[in-house]
Amino acid sequence: MRIIFMGTPDFSVGTLEALVEAGHDVCLAVTQPDKPKGRGKEMQPTPVKEAALRHGIPVYQPRKIRDPQCVEELEKYHADVCVVVAFGQILPKTILELTPYGCINVHASLLPKYRGAAPIQWAILEGETVTGVTTMQMDEGLDTGDMILKTEVPITENETGESLHDKLAAAGAELCVKTLKALEDHTAVLEKQGESPTAYAKMLDKKMGDIDWSCPAVQIERLVRGLNSWPSAYTHWQGKTLKIWRAKAENTAGAKNGTESGCLPGTVTEVGKDSFAVQTGEGVLHVYELQIPGKKRMETGAFLRGYALERGTVFTRE
Repeated sequence: MRIIFMGTPDFSVGTLEALVEAGHDVCLAVTQPDKPKGRGKEMQPTPVKEAALRHGIPVYQPRKIRDPQCVEELEKYHADVCVVVAFGQILPKTILELTPYGCINVHASLLPKYRGAAPIQWAILEGETVTGVTTMQMDEGLDTGDMILKTEVPITENETGESLHDKLAAAGAELCVKTLKALEDHTAVLEKQGESPTAYAKMLDKKMGDIDWSCPAVQIERLVRGLNSWPSAYTHWQGKTLKIWRAKAENTAGAKNGTESGCLPGTVTEVGKDSFAVQTGEGVLHVYELQIPGKKRMETGAFLRGYALERGTVFTRE
């Protein structure tokens, strides 16, 4: 098929690569404009732009996809279908109806669950044990189009936002190729979505990572895993921001809350050789990997050999 591909971040790249490998004619890659990055503020191309240029695919970077001239530009390519994977802008009806097969979206959840910008992380934050990818025929709603194919991906006990991102990106790439074949063969069966049983998977922000130690340990552990690698979960110690990258909730069967244990939530209750434990609103959280400002991520054992952390220390919120 002749394809206009629309995507921006790393998550989109696997699907673009899979379409090229499957022999499709990707005639154009549409992605967000380059952005300044780092101390030097050098303009950084999007991951999709970099991938497209490696394959000799023309790149188009409109600031506003809803501008009329964008439709005129896309019409020049006479594509069969648009494939949209985390593009980052809402498409107008004129583009949704531009090609014979419309716009096919790869969404990182089992729709209608977790519509929105951050379905990968929210699946972990909400304690799901299974997630997946859905391909759908896009409409003017937000992730509300008719579903075409789905594939499930289990969420493991130690899953992080980063590791799940990579699994779902690979699963989405494979599913997209299957979806286009089903559309081309006229074997695809479209299914209407019902109401979403979950809250909108809103975009992540840094403030979400500020740990509320009055929450249960299992919930804080999910926060640590879900926000790894961005924006990260963190707490405050001696005026420093302490990022927590790996932690484990103690078995909470009969776990004590702060009042029962005699410790305020956020209090260090135990300091071992390779970890330390923090009282939460319900149960204890063991911390195994962290980071302080100006330093790289480190195992907790290495941190404890260089810094004095005493039992009774209280971590605070911003």
